[in-house]
Amino acid sequence: MYENDSRLTAITKLGRKGFGWLFNTSTFTGNLIIALITTYFFRELGYPDDVNFVVLIGLLAIGLWITEAIPPFAVGIFIIAMLMFGFGTPYLLEGSTSVQIYLDTWTSNVIWLLLGGFFLAQGMKVAKIDRWLFEYTLKRFGASPRRLLLGLMFTTAFGSMVMSNTATTAMMISSVLPLVHLIGKENRFAKTILIGIPASAAVGGIGTIIGSTPNAIAVGALHEIGVSINFLDWMVFGLPIALVLVYSFYRVLVRSIPKSMTIADLQLDQLETTKKVNPKNKRAVLFTLIITVGLWLTETLHGIPVAATSAVPIVLLTLTQVVGAKEVRALPWDTLMLVAGGLALGLAIVEVGLSEIIMNVLQELAISSFWVMVIFSFIGILLSNVMSNTAASAILVPLGLSISGILGTAAPLIIAISCSCALLLPVSTPANAVAYATGMIEQKDFRKGGFFFFFAGPLLAIGVVLLWTWLFT
Repeated sequence: MYENDSRLTAITKLGRKGFGWLFNTSTFTGNLIIALITTYFFRELGYPDDVNFVVLIGLLAIGLWITEAIPPFAVGIFIIAMLMFGFGTPYLLEGSTSVQIYLDTWTSNVIWLLLGGFFLAQGMKVAKIDRWLFEYTLKRFGASPRRLLLGLMFTTAFGSMVMSNTATTAMMISSVLPLVHLIGKENRFAKTILIGIPASAAVGGIGTIIGSTPNAIAVGALHEIGVSINFLDWMVFGLPIALVLVYSFYRVLVRSIPKSMTIADLQLDQLETTKKVNPKNKRAVLFTLIITVGLWLTETLHGIPVAATSAVPIVLLTLTQVVGAKEVRALPWDTLMLVAGGLALGLAIVEVGLSEIIMNVLQELAISSFWVMVIFSFIGILLSNVMSNTAASAILVPLGLSISGILGTAAPLIIAISCSCALLLPVSTPANAVAYATGMIEQKDFRKGGFFFFFAGPLLAIGVVLLWTWLFT
C-alpha cells in the first residue's frame, strides 16, 4: 500500500548516510536559483503572472522531489503554503483569490481513503496476520518449490493491496528468511524468492486505490476535475493488471528453479512456527477488513462516501484496542502531506490554465495525444527508478490531465500504474531495498525484474486502461 516510497528512504534502509545540512541547504538554494532563472525566461512568452507563479512552484517542487534537499512530505507542505501566500495575499500577485480549494486537498476523499488504509495495515501488523499468511501459504502451496514460489508471490501481492508495499515486503522477507538461511543463499530458489517478493509487493499494489500512493494521486487529480473513480472502478482494471504482471513475472522466475528440486530439498519441517496469534485481535482485524473493503466495493449501491466508510477501521480498531496511541503515532502521516501537496499542485496547474498551455504546445508538435501519453508513462517509470514513485506521479499526473478527450482520463491512470513498476535498482523502491538489505542477493539480481516491468508494466497498463475507458466512460 503506502509508504514514503522515496529514494532517500530506500538508501537509508541500505545503511547509507546523507551529506548533512550543508548539502541540503546548498541543494535547496540551487533548485531555487534554477527555478527562478527558468521562470524568468518563461515569462518572455507573455503568459499571465499567475501562470508564471505556478510554473515557478512546479519547477522548484520537481527539483526538490528529485534531489530530496528536504523530505518529500515537506515539499507537499511547501507547495500548499506557497499557493496560499501567492493567491491569498497581494504580495506576489495583484489582488487575492480564494485559496480554499488548495486547503481542501487535506480533507479530500483520497486522503480519508488513505487514512483508512493506514489503520487497516497497522491492525494487520499488530494482529500478526503477516506471519499467519506465510504459514497459510506454506500449508496451501508447499507441495513443490514452484508452487511455493507462486503462493508467496500472490500472498505478497494481495497483502500489498491493503498494506504498505514496504511493510508487506518486510513481513514476507522476515517470514521466509529462516527458509532462505536453511537452504543457503547460493541456492537458486533462495534468490528467486527474494526477487519475487518485492516485485509482487510493488506491482500487487496496483490492484486497489489504496494499494499504492500513485494510484490515490491519480484518482484524486481526476476527482478535482469532476471525474469520479471509486474503489470498485479501479479494481476493474487495476486488479487484472496486478495479477497478470505478478503471474507473468512468476513464469519468468520459475525457469531458474530446477525441475528436479523437490519440497524435501527445502527442509520445511525444520522451520519453527510462529507463536499463536491473539485470536481476539485476529478476529477484530478480519471483521474490520471485511466490513471496510465491502463498503468500499459497494459504494454505488449504498451511496456512503469513502470518507465516511474510512472511519470504520479507525473506530473499530481503536474500539477493540487493536490499535492504540502508540500505533497511531507510527502511521505514515508524512505520506498524507505529500499527497495533499501533489493534489494542490495539480489543481493549480488546471486552475490557472497551465494544463491547456501545455496541451497546446504538445498539439503543435507532430505527436498525437496517444504517443504523448505513452511517452509520459515511460518517463514516469524512468523517474521512479531514481526517485520517489509518489513524487514522480505527483509531477506527471497533472501533465497527463492536459491531454484532451478520453485520453485525458486514461493518461493519469496509466502514468500512476507505470510509476509503480520501477524495480531496476535496489533504491528504486524500499521494497527492493528490504530484500537487498538481507545480504542474500546482489544489485544485478534486480535487473531481470527491472527490465521486465519497464516494458510489461506501461504496455499492459495502456492496453487495459484504454479498454476500460472505452467501455465504461
